[in-house]
Amino acid sequence: MDMNRVKVSCHIITYNQKDYIAQCIEGVLMQQTDFSIELVIGDDNSTDGTAEIVAQYARQYPDLIKTNLREVRGTGIPGKDNFLTTMEMCTGEYISLCDGDDYWTDPLKLQKQIDFLEANPDYVLSFHKVTILKPDGEFVEDFITKVPEEYQGHETLARLGNYIHTPSVVFKNIVPAYSFEFYESPIGDYFLYMMLAEHGKLHYIKESMAVYRYGIGIYTSSTKLKQAHDHLKLFICLLSYSKKENIKKILFERYLQAVSHLENCISNQYKEKFKFYYKYSKVKDYLNANYKHPVKIMTMLFRKLSRNPNDKLNK
Repeated sequence: MDMNRVKVSCHIITYNQKDYIAQCIEGVLMQQTDFSIELVIGDDNSTDGTAEIVAQYARQYPDLIKTNLREVRGTGIPGKDNFLTTMEMCTGEYISLCDGDDYWTDPLKLQKQIDFLEANPDYVLSFHKVTILKPDGEFVEDFITKVPEEYQGHETLARLGNYIHTPSVVFKNIVPAYSFEFYESPIGDYFLYMMLAEHGKLHYIKESMAVYRYGIGIYTSSTKLKQAHDHLKLFICLLSYSKKENIKKILFERYLQAVSHLENCISNQYKEKFKFYYKYSKVKDYLNANYKHPVKIMTMLFRKLSRNPNDKLNK
């Protein structure tokens, strides 16, 4: 074992998060550990001053912080190039994750997770409970994920989906290379955890040691149709990547569910558009038929403004 190797590389990626990035960095700087850490920050060519804040911290802590200040933003899946190029700079035995809009709250977070992973070599990843920060500033219990009782295994993760929050994750740096399927997957965190679960078990700490900002990230603000499309592509990529038959069977079942869900989303969207165009067409026909009778048109408008559900456009 290389005695000079850093124990934990703290991986942070950010893009246009100037109001949050300092708090994220401070959460790492406050960590109290009996091992060495490094902080590796990737900025995806921010335009709001985020990169300048990152650079300022790097100048202040030159022996601790490494930066990946990208001059050109990735052209593919948002954040994927930033994630991977920053990951390549992580040299630690373990890697922790945190996005630039989230932050850690417990100064012993890393120590607790590394102590467990070091003492239990059959585990490859540790995660923990988080507190949710809503856009209105309210802190609440986690309503996004539900950690199952049998959370440790690969099959459970495959069957139930992602119940792991990114700012809670510490994992062994054992992924030899990221496959082309990972590059193509629109959802990278779950894919990463599935890759790691091939090599060992997952550990959960029922203690909140980080804050996750809800409604800030790219994924939470995307449309239901896009989310359905991304999930379908995710399972196609996972099916292509996975080698274990029991896992492939579970993923295929989830792929079929994703197909049905996408079909429903498309159907519902077109239903709403059809309703709009139908109403628009009825109004247009009514105006064309009665343009010589403005009083009649005004009477119809007044009836509609009264919101009487029994009114019909052609009455």
